[in-house]
Amino acid sequence: MSDFGILSTGAYIPRLRIDRAIIAAAHRWMAPGLVGAAKGSRAFRSWDEDAITMAVEAARDCLRGTNRELLGALHVASTNFPYADLQNSAVVADALRLPRDVRSADLSGSQRCGTSALLQAFRVGEPALVVASDAPVGKPGSARELGYGAGAAAFAIGEGASATRLLGSASRTVGFVDHFRAAGERYDYFWEERWVRDEGYLKIVPEAIAAALADAGLQAADIGVFVMPSLLKGAAAAVARAAGVSAALASDLDDGCGYAGAAHAPLMLAHALERASPGDRLMLVGFGQGVDVLVLEAGANARPAGQRGVSGALANGLATDSYLRMLSFYDGINVEWGMRSERSSKTALSEQHRSAAQNAGFVAGSCPACGTVQFPRLEYCVNPECGAPADGFEDVPLADAPARLLTHTSDWLSYHPAPPLHVGFVQFDNGARLIMEVVDVGPEGIEPGVPLDMVLRIKERDRPRGYNRYFWKSAPAAA
Repeated sequence: MSDFGILSTGAYIPRLRIDRAIIAAAHRWMAPGLVGAAKGSRAFRSWDEDAITMAVEAARDCLRGTNRELLGALHVASTNFPYADLQNSAVVADALRLPRDVRSADLSGSQRCGTSALLQAFRVGEPALVVASDAPVGKPGSARELGYGAGAAAFAIGEGASATRLLGSASRTVGFVDHFRAAGERYDYFWEERWVRDEGYLKIVPEAIAAALADAGLQAADIGVFVMPSLLKGAAAAVARAAGVSAALASDLDDGCGYAGAAHAPLMLAHALERASPGDRLMLVGFGQGVDVLVLEAGANARPAGQRGVSGALANGLATDSYLRMLSFYDGINVEWGMRSERSSKTALSEQHRSAAQNAGFVAGSCPACGTVQFPRLEYCVNPECGAPADGFEDVPLADAPARLLTHTSDWLSYHPAPPLHVGFVQFDNGARLIMEVVDVGPEGIEPGVPLDMVLRIKERDRPRGYNRYFWKSAPAAA
């Protein structure tokens, strides 16, 4: 029997959370009925987060301690990529410092593209990294705005005795329109819920479940955990009953995360695998213009040291009581930021390419003569007593290096999309020291000496040209 399968998982959920009651209260004047559905909290991305940055963070969580040189392919899935014609997975690969011969691909166009990416990796049968990352946007005042969330899940696929194996699968492609978003549009258009449930889920999915069970040589009673996301309340339970599956329903991650679009099925699977025992059988369902069904057998997935996982990401929330803050981060409100916000943010693409080796992957240089670690890497060692040429510098990746905050300032005068702008001197344990932006700072502020994590974020957004410049920032380390 093959030992090819999921070797490790990783996850990322934005730290920013807002109680749904706050959103409902903002719309009470025109949609008082939202209050009844305003239970729990949802995650929302910061202004400097998108499908690319979340994918990178989930992948880093998944790949801790993994030899990235062994990966042959990278599959990234999302329905909210920042770019329509610039390969998003290539940006992810650069930030992760994956080998240049890795094959990368973007998958999009359906809520099931996350499960399709995972199934494709299983079918190809080579070491791969699969990431699903999404942050759907709901129109203000809609039920979707309450239900939506954001997040990303990652899976390292390869050979290993402890792998979670694919026992069987089935797919169906059906042009059933439950919702759609036209190219260039911001919000999805949804059809009537009862029609979607009765004619979509309950007629399309059970057939594929039966085919997947047959492919796996199993009966419905052999399934222990049923994993199926849906914005329709009770849809997963109704489908399981219709298919004769009496398994436990996986957590829908509604409280603390919310529905994360194409990333939600992978997130639910990663969360279920965190709790599974070796030999447990799980069924994963992805729905959208058809269905993917994967039947999996959990292995003894060794947790990478320091892995966050879905549970850790859920626990690492940062509450906000400002609905307008969320609306601003999602470009739902055009705030008057003043003249300081009018500066040009055009990126010099030629220089970006020349410095990509150190900037994209956050790689410093260590002087072989004196051991000084510096970022950025200049032509000569910055140690005034050394001055050795940079030709012999050794690479020192900083993204996962331990660091702490030396000094800190909060700037309310400079333009920043999430004031105040927090900036501080960051001291790495390996000796590197540089000025960095500090993000995800709570209302209590931040004190010198606190441990920091490095996170990939949008450094600047060039709105006239639609281009994001990504770079690394620091954030208070998770407790």
